[in-house]
Amino acid sequence: MRSVDCGRRQFLKVIGLGAAAIVLPSCAGAARKDSKKTPEGGPNIVFVLADDLGWAELGCYGNKFNETPNLDRLARKGMRFTDAYAAAPVCSPFRAALMTGQWPARVGITDYLRPNDTKHLSTDYVTIAEALKQGGYATGIIGKWHLTGYANHGAKEFPPNVHGFDEVMLSENRGIGGGSYFYPYHFNREIEQRIKPKEYLVDRCNLETLEFIQRHKDERFFLYLSHYAVHTRLVGKEDMVAKYEKKTGAGKGNRAKKNNVHLAAQIESIDEGVGMIMAKLGELALADNTVLIFTGDNGGEDRVTSNAPLRAGKSTLYEGGIREPLIVRWPGVVEASSVCNAPMSTVDFYPTFLGIAGLKSESDHILDGGSLLPLLKGKKSKFKRPALYWHYPLAKPHFLGGKSGGAIREGDWKLMEFFDDGKIELYNLADDVSEKNNLAEKMPKKASELRKRLAKWREEVGAKVK
Repeated sequence: MRSVDCGRRQFLKVIGLGAAAIVLPSCAGAARKDSKKTPEGGPNIVFVLADDLGWAELGCYGNKFNETPNLDRLARKGMRFTDAYAAAPVCSPFRAALMTGQWPARVGITDYLRPNDTKHLSTDYVTIAEALKQGGYATGIIGKWHLTGYANHGAKEFPPNVHGFDEVMLSENRGIGGGSYFYPYHFNREIEQRIKPKEYLVDRCNLETLEFIQRHKDERFFLYLSHYAVHTRLVGKEDMVAKYEKKTGAGKGNRAKKNNVHLAAQIESIDEGVGMIMAKLGELALADNTVLIFTGDNGGEDRVTSNAPLRAGKSTLYEGGIREPLIVRWPGVVEASSVCNAPMSTVDFYPTFLGIAGLKSESDHILDGGSLLPLLKGKKSKFKRPALYWHYPLAKPHFLGGKSGGAIREGDWKLMEFFDDGKIELYNLADDVSEKNNLAEKMPKKASELRKRLAKWREEVGAKVK
């Protein structure tokens, strides 16, 4: 990995933004002044991530079976994005983009990391946790990391604490595939049980979250709550599963493709946690000083759910594999019940968090994303993003069906290129969000234009097809 691609730690200096750079809304400053719990500076940031959560799983995104009252309330109090994209259709590259603000292809992590993987997120990168820490934030991660191989599998391990997280809770030190939702947890056998008599992983993550907020109530903090749910094998709590089994149209078992009762139960447990976070922030008078964000890392597995009206699911570059729910609440800044249809990507979170905190990075640290602050402030015209890109090269097809390829979205147009056979597909998402009508042959000029742009981008970021 070339240092020019990542920006080494010694070249990054986090400093306060001047008015000439980005001006935070005056109402945000007023909100901070009213609270005696948070010190001067940017607000707290709580980033809640669900694993393998499809775009259409929440009530506020049209789901009629799953029950998500707290996330629906969060959407009513904040902004719901319709065209939010994961930077990759699988786990690790999404997380690499989140931590660095760079396309996964530039980082060099384009597929999920195996337990014995020699690849890892290099410590040469200044992660968003490190940048916020240098800016005066207490930093914590609860749950899934998945940016390293593990010593228990013979790899050299690079856990979250070497990437700027002061507190690391419930993160894995062994392979995480297969699901492990009740104590004891196979992915980290050193975790001790705290909830009796039967501890459920989502509940434990929620508990640790509330305690982190309580511990840091008198200082600025950045908390990354990274749920393992709803990664298969799906296992919900018995009482919740039983409730959903009684609903009309309920699927049978944890492999049902429609109205999966275990999926619904796990989502409700995550939803309960979001409700607890909002309640805790209110109890501590921190709500006005905290930006609360909820999203997912890639599309749902279409063998246990439907991402309709989007096509396909996890591991593919169709919309069902990369489009995600995204909700942002920021009292006094984000208009309640607002909806944003501007396309955004995972790489945008890094500069956004810096902007929220009133910080910036020096130009030596490459940022492929753009700050979402204009969108959050309702100034869509000031948010400029020419295109979104994906690069997903595979030695063989993913077991869920994904194929080696790349994609570009510019405006309403999306082109996909498959590396194995050179096939291209072109869609107008404004008219065809389900990607049913391939326009590549009908519009060869447009297809050629986007294909060339995608190839040029690969060259710019050093992406390799094979």
